Parts: sequence; C-alpha cells; structure tokens
Amino acid sequence: MNQSQQSAWWKESVIYQVYPKSFYDSNNDGVGDIPGIIAKLPYLKTLGITLIWVSPFYRSPGADNGYDIADYYAVNPDLGQMQDVDNLIKQAGELGIEVMVDLVVNHTSDEHPWFQAALADPQSKYRDYYIFKPAAAGGAPNNWRSIFGGSAWEKVAGEECYYLHVFHKKQPDLNWENPQLREEIYAMINWWLDKGIAGFRIDAITFIKKDQDYASLPVDGIDGLASIKAKSRNRPGIERFLHELKERTFRRHRCVTVGEAPGVPLEEYDSYIGPDGYFNMIFDFHAADIDVENGSEWFKQRDWNVREFREALFASQRAFCQAGWGTTFIENHDQPRALSKLIRDADYQNGIGARALAAMYFFMPGTPFIYQGQELGMKNFRRQSIVEFDDISSIDNYHRALAEGFSEQQALGFINQRSRDNSRTPFPWSDSANGGFNRGARPWLAFSAADFSVNAQSQINDADSVFAFYQKMIALRNKHYPQTLIYGSFAAIEDVDDRIIAYERTTETERFISITNLSAQPLPFTLPAGEIVLNNYADAETPLKPYQTILIKERVKYEQL
Repeated sequence: MNQSQQSAWWKESVIYQVYPKSFYDSNNDGVGDIPGIIAKLPYLKTLGITLIWVSPFYRSPGADNGYDIADYYAVNPDLGQMQDVDNLIKQAGELGIEVMVDLVVNHTSDEHPWFQAALADPQSKYRDYYIFKPAAAGGAPNNWRSIFGGSAWEKVAGEECYYLHVFHKKQPDLNWENPQLREEIYAMINWWLDKGIAGFRIDAITFIKKDQDYASLPVDGIDGLASIKAKSRNRPGIERFLHELKERTFRRHRCVTVGEAPGVPLEEYDSYIGPDGYFNMIFDFHAADIDVENGSEWFKQRDWNVREFREALFASQRAFCQAGWGTTFIENHDQPRALSKLIRDADYQNGIGARALAAMYFFMPGTPFIYQGQELGMKNFRRQSIVEFDDISSIDNYHRALAEGFSEQQALGFINQRSRDNSRTPFPWSDSANGGFNRGARPWLAFSAADFSVNAQSQINDADSVFAFYQKMIALRNKHYPQTLIYGSFAAIEDVDDRIIAYERTTETERFISITNLSAQPLPFTLPAGEIVLNNYADAETPLKPYQTILIKERVKYEQL
C-alpha cells in the first residue's frame, strides 16, 4: 500500500473554510463573529462537512483582515473572546466537526509587542526578531517589490535603516534565522494544539527563508522595482526551518497541517508532503491562477482555455498522488468566486455551472475544501469605484494597473474580476434584510448582489439546489463509496474533446468515471455503461449538454492473478 492509500482521519475530512467577519453577525454590529460561527454549526452539520478552517480571529489592527497579527494569544474583540474559541471547539466537537485555524508566522502586525519593542530600542533582542537593514545610497536597501506593491522596505522613523515586509508595510517579516524567535513561535503553536484545535492551515509558509545576500534584481516593472518572490519564496535553506517546525510542534500532536505553498515546483512535492514531508497537505495554485500570469498582478491577464486548465489540474493531481496527499479546491478567501472566473458564459453562471464546477473538482484525489458560499453558487460583485473596495491587494492592483498605462475603466475591470473582496462579502442566510447576515446593521463590506435570491434558507430544503448537490457529493465520497472516491487510484481520461475534463477513480472492484463539459456547446462523449450516481441535468444522453457533469459508477470484475 502506497502512502496515498493509507487511511488517515484528515484524508477522509471534508473541509469548510469560514471567513469569520462575513459568516454570521450574532450581535448586530456589522461584523461576523465567533459566536456567529457557533450559531451556524447545525447548518454545517447538515451540509455534511467534518472539519472547519477558520480564518484568523487573533487580535489585529485589520490591515490585511486578520493576517496581520498583533497578539497570537488573544482574540480580536470585534470577533469575540477566547472563551468563544473554546466554546467553538467544544460545540463543534459534539457535532463531529473538528476546528482548524490559520497559522501566520512569516510576519506579524507592526503593532505586535515584539515589533514595537524592536522600534523602541535598536539594541533590544526584538530588533533581531525582524529584518532590519541599513539604507543604501540614501534609500531602500534594494529594489525588491512587495507582494502588495511598492517597495518591500519601510524606513524606520529617525533612523537610517529600513525593515522588510514581503506583504504590506504593516506586516513586517519575522527573522527565521533567529533561533530565539523560532522558539517563541513553536511555544505558541504548541499552546494552540494543547487547547484542542485539530491543526493549522499555514499561511505564506514558503516565504520564511530569504536569500541572505539581499541583492537587487533586474527591474521588471515601470516602477523601477523587481518582484520579491525570486529572493524570498521557497529558497534554499528553507528545508531546515520547515523540518524543525514539524519536529518541534506538529509531530508531537495528532493534528492536520495544510501548507500554503506557492512557488514550490511539482518535482519538489515529496519534500513537502511525502513520507517525511513537512506537512500533511499543501495548496497548489497552478490551476487557481490560470487566468493571470501570477496571482499578485491581476492586470497581467491570460486568455486561457479549458485544455490548459485541465492540464494544470491533472499535473498537480499527478504530483500529489506521486508524493503523498493533496488538496482540491476552487475557491478560498484569496480567490474570486469560481462561478464568475471559470464559467465565462453568463447564461451558465447559475446552478448548472455551479454544479458542474463542484463535481469537476470534488472527486479528484485529496481532501476537498469548500469555501463559504460556494455551496450556494455565489458569484462575484460589480463595484463602480475603487473606494468601494476594502482589500489592500485590490487597491494596490488598481493603482499598479493605472501606472502600467491602463485606463480607470480597465483597471476597475481587473479588480472587479479578481478582487479578494469577491469572496469576502457577507454570507446570505435568507432573503430577509441584509440577507439574514445580521438584524439590519450596516455590514463591514457591501454584499455581492442587490437581492438575496441566492441564500441558504431557500436551498436547504430544495432537492434541486446547489446546496443539495454538495450534500449528495459529500455523501457519495464519505458514506457510500469512500474506498474508491477517497482512496482509489486516479487516472486522467485524455482522449476527449479539449473542453471536457474527465478522469477515473478505481479500485479492484469499482470504477467511477467523472465527466464534465466545461463549455456552452454540446459535445460528443461516449458514456460508459454503468450507474449514473450524479448528474446536474435530468437526463444523461449524448452529446453532453452545456456545462453538464456526470459521475458514473462501473462494477469491475476482480480476476485472480
């Protein structure tokens, strides 16, 4: 039995990501909160998920919506208190749902006590908890551009030196070269694991090692700067930090770890998720970023096609299967809504398209992730002005697009299509005021639609809803056919139209064939004989209907060798 076939509780999980600010506002202050998550646990149980990933709820000034942590041991008072976290873990556990939280250890907030102490006293031990460098020729130490735009260096007031921030200036990078800093991080991680969480999604973890030469790079933009990624992402030497992190924390607990791992080549997946890998799973972004040249410059759009998307998906799946265990997802808090991104025919940005995307990804090998609202078929918004956006990456991309010579209309178009705010809008629980997100207070972020026709209440009891479709998929994977749909072998079906995504999951006794027409045209496909266990149309006749998805179960005769 290879590693991918070995059972594990986290392989059998279905993970649902909750964005706390936008899930449910229990106290009507405009901001979702942890008691709101607790209140909606029965909904999640009804859906069928077994593990929730909660985006950051730590004390934070909110420059990057909680990914700028000011205190790892405290809860943002807008979201609740530590007792609420304890209650969430307890009450979710009573329903058979585990709780996974975000771990952000590449950087902190500039309001973290460590950083404040580092600024207050250059001789403090905390100065070396971060990355400070002297000015060069009266300016920044080098020409690195941050992920969120502009120089990756921020000048320290009253000193001729700068601190490094791979992301926002309010997110100074931690210095992982410092062993004392690493010990503080490990103690914090073990404190959370001892509290009873199931594990971590580890944010931006491939950025913790920087090239120590801190040399400038060839300019790649009209701003005179160069992307920091070549000097700070998955760099040689990171293996020492990641191995130590695992040994000092994760290995000591029965926990699950999911690394956000952009920049890791497919051929290096073994070191990340292999038998001695740093994590149980990682996120792969080759398919997720199919529409742009890279995930941080949205104005560099690509005219992608289904065949390219399919090849990216299957390449990642093959790498996962060869190395260990992977993830399957189409949405998260950093991505726009899949229905708007991957379905480019407006007539099918509806329940048909939402079901097609759902079945297309859900039965691939790996643990499936569902982002809040995805199970309803939520779509992107359309804002009229940049002032309507909250997301710092959206604001940066807008101004960078203008600087690159695009018009305001073009820049706004890029942002409307790709903004992270698309997935962060409040969750529509009903068609009542504010979509049932709260009792009428103005929400922290505007809704994605003027009406609430897409809402949870209307779908829960509708057998034909997108929600019901997700319920059925989860039941097929986890209850009816787990040996095949979780642990079965994977093979792409290649000899098909370029607009079809088809693959099989197989054991010695069962074979499932997944077929999805990812186009608005009827397409020929010879359906194999067998039982149709899932279909987003009422019938299954060839040719395949536009955006039709079908899952067929075949019985395989086992022949004794």
